[in-house]
Amino acid sequence: MWKIKTILMDDKAMSRAIRRIAHEIIERNKGLDNTVLVGIHTRGVPLAKRLAAELAAIESTPVPVYDLDISAYRDDQRQNSINTVTSGQHRFSADGKTVILVDDVLFTGRTVRAALNAIMELGRPHYIELAVLVDRGHRELPIRADYVGKNVPTSRAEDISVQLQEVDGCSQVVLRQKECT
Repeated sequence: MWKIKTILMDDKAMSRAIRRIAHEIIERNKGLDNTVLVGIHTRGVPLAKRLAAELAAIESTPVPVYDLDISAYRDDQRQNSINTVTSGQHRFSADGKTVILVDDVLFTGRTVRAALNAIMELGRPHYIELAVLVDRGHRELPIRADYVGKNVPTSRAEDISVQLQEVDGCSQVVLRQKECT
């Protein structure tokens, strides 16, 4: 059972973080040529859509957004066969693209590792970058985010819950503490 410890970000703070990440993406990549956003299910998808809207507002250039279900690539769910990666309504070729993976929380790095494996089945990207709303530490793999909305050092007894209007009916980032039973 989890008890709310504090609200780390409200909707306005989340919007500011996404806007800042959008500016950082444009600056680092010198524009948006050949860039696609890939949201990792579940909350990475609406975050990618929000980020695409910010990028379009800044550069007047639409950026394609795809969704990625990495469940077949996770190392904690053994499966005999790997399903073909689908991205939204249709597959896309990652060949030569700057692919920006978008997720809500970066924790151990295992979700990102699975997403990298899935992306590589879609072609050979020029670059793969990672944008996350919250980085909470505790990496188990050598993975780091290129763009971070907020760094929040946590203990293992704490949890970060990102809630989005599109999925949860409200937008906020909450730090939760595990309750002793």
